Amino acid sequence: MNSNLYTEVSNNVRIEVEPSFVKEQSKPEEGYYFFAYRVRITNLGDIPLKLLSRHWIIRDGLGRQEEVRGAGVVGEQPMLEKDKTYTYTSFCPLTTPTGNMRGWYFLQDIRGNEIKAKIPVFFLKDPSRFN
Repeated sequence: MNSNLYTEVSNNVRIEVEPSFVKEQSKPEEGYYFFAYRVRITNLGDIPLKLLSRHWIIRDGLGRQEEVRGAGVVGEQPMLEKDKTYTYTSFCPLTTPTGNMRGWYFLQDIRGNEIKAKIPVFFLKDPSRFN
């Protein structure tokens, strides 16, 4: 099992997040740390779901917090059929070598019911700072 894989299941939706440090895009000497995170969203229920929006809470290593809300993910509002998974990768720059992210996805089933799926807290860190 990957120790950098964070998983949460809520309301029949499984969210898996795998963060990584992107050394090639980072400039630690300038206080710029670039992280990627791959997300897998799986519909564990019997009813198709459409991902409508997201709400992220991003915290840097100094405890400064930023909230990001928006429609869909990476410009899409995917439909997830029963037992289907949608995967995407996105990025998060920080001014500190550590931080964390958490949040929620808001989905809607074909009956019009809204569902809130929890994104697990996951940690961002520059591994060169912790050897």
